[in-house]
Amino acid sequence: MGLKWTDTRDIAIALDETHPEIDPLKLRFTDLRDWVMALPNFDDVPERSGEKILEAIQMAWLDERG
Repeated sequence: MGLKWTDTRDIAIALDETHPEIDPLKLRFTDLRDWVMALPNFDDVPERSGEKILEAIQMAWLDERG
């Protein structure tokens, strides 16, 4: 089963592994959305994303950086 937009922690982990050099706070939401959808195990429709979900992913990604 693939990742869904609501799997914010798992998405954040995958993004951190894929883009360790990126500062999540400097990433535009449009790019963040594209990167999430490009994850190999992501399986959800683009229309389900929104600013709140993208912000939650961004914050989870920051938490991963600790």
